[in-house]
Amino acid sequence: MRTPLRPLTRRGLLTGTLGSAALVAAGGALAGCGTKGAQQTETGCVSEDLSGTEKKLAFSNWPQYMDVDESDESKRPTLDAFIAKSGIAVTYTEDVNDNNEFFGKVQNQLAGCQPTERDIMVLTDWMAARMIRLGWVQKLDKSKLPNVEANLLSSLRGRSFDKENQLAIPWQSGLAGLAYNGKVTKEIRTVDELLTRPDLKGKVTALSEMRDTMGLLLQSNGHDPSNFTAAQFDDALNKLKKAVDSGQIRKFTGNDYAPDLAKGDIAACVGWSGDVIQLGFEDENVKFVVPESGVMLWSDNMLVPNKATHKANAEQLMNYYYDPAVAAQLAAYVNYICPVQGAQAEMEKIDPELAANPLIFPDDAMLAKSKVFMALDEKQEREYEGKFQQVIGA
Repeated sequence: MRTPLRPLTRRGLLTGTLGSAALVAAGGALAGCGTKGAQQTETGCVSEDLSGTEKKLAFSNWPQYMDVDESDESKRPTLDAFIAKSGIAVTYTEDVNDNNEFFGKVQNQLAGCQPTERDIMVLTDWMAARMIRLGWVQKLDKSKLPNVEANLLSSLRGRSFDKENQLAIPWQSGLAGLAYNGKVTKEIRTVDELLTRPDLKGKVTALSEMRDTMGLLLQSNGHDPSNFTAAQFDDALNKLKKAVDSGQIRKFTGNDYAPDLAKGDIAACVGWSGDVIQLGFEDENVKFVVPESGVMLWSDNMLVPNKATHKANAEQLMNYYYDPAVAAQLAAYVNYICPVQGAQAEMEKIDPELAANPLIFPDDAMLAKSKVFMALDEKQEREYEGKFQQVIGA
């Protein structure tokens, strides 16, 4: 039995008044990034690992991002199996609801080289990049991650913020692309169609996540969102502004576009693959589209923060979830891109239909059209976010 569309999906963003407050908080956090004591180094902030004597682990994750037993939601089959197999007691907390909000929770401790009482935290690429830039994340021991070394998708190796694959291990990945409801509009293939087609005017939404919306627009202009200039960003932003000013785009959303798309209240949008898979289970007229110019690939990553005292235990859990059979069981529940090679064959045994779904197991052609947004430094992050927020009216 597949899970219904969950009211709070992994990619949900704070919007409206709360979102504005989060943005202000983020600006304050960014301003603080350059203050004395915020930046840490491996030698200046040393962490002690007590895994040898303490068989426990604190794991912070997003809501609805772990498989559960539908007959007893207190049970998490893959996690429970890890606990039984390893003897490591895991305190699992769904307390990551928004990247900026979570940054606010841990900022003061990590800036001061103090413990957060967490051994693993799961954060999206751009926030993981910020944490790494600040020196707040421990390096992992690759010798304890043989499954990760063997099975991490090639498209997720050597990312700009973690070239050596030893700081951020993908938990799940997903795509940002286009979606449409075939009941109310004809097929859409390009970003330019979304932004200019007369029959879609006022029936379009785009994402308030800058990296996803702007990444797609950069691609539509023939530029590489993993390596672009300020002038190229501005060109793409001007394209977006025209669509806003003309009334083509109705509004910018978090994942709250999903119900409107399902009902046909909007005809097409910039959306996330996991949401659209869930909608497609209910109505096959709702389709996800990889634009001809390319698609954005993102990941949520497992990080071990400074002063976490159970790094080896954390590495053991990371390695466990890169066993293809375990990864398939998790992916069958969460419906995002599985970052583990070999899991597709294991999914055949669980659900052949899911195993054939390119939004969970993309083929090489789709991955070849995917890009990860460029890691930004502090100045770029503030500048680009500020310009984008002005255009979308946040």
